[in-house]
Amino acid sequence: MAALDELDRRLIDAYQRGLPLCERPFAAMAERLGANESQVIERLQALQQCEVLSRVGPVFDHARAGASLLAALAVPEAERDAMAAAINRSPGVNHNYAREHDYNLWFVMTAADEVQLEARLEALEEELGRQLLRLPMVEGYHIDLGFPIPWAELEAS
Repeated sequence: MAALDELDRRLIDAYQRGLPLCERPFAAMAERLGANESQVIERLQALQQCEVLSRVGPVFDHARAGASLLAALAVPEAERDAMAAAINRSPGVNHNYAREHDYNLWFVMTAADEVQLEARLEALEEELGRQLLRLPMVEGYHIDLGFPIPWAELEAS
């Protein structure tokens, strides 16, 4: 935690949610934080590179923004990283993660509509040589993934 300075911490605290919806969101963020646009962009890139942040971007209500599907794949452990990398290269993939289960790779794929989504899923199955378990959403739940960060406690530990 010592590597994160005050600007990094304020950036993380202020924008776990509420990314500005405007032509230049990083400039708007910078103005609020008393920084400049290039500083904000550089900090976000650095925080991603050192894996403090995994993703920077908006979260959309998939039902209003197109189509999406949770999918899972069962692969031998020795092939998991290679399969995950192939999945990550596919357009529209996000939230790709490993799980302790027979189906050990889970991801969400998005597309403009159901036809494009199905085409993407079929193309990925062809590339991987494996069938995906398709898990369409039956009921939606909002899970707020913003967390207050106790910076002082982290520094003390």
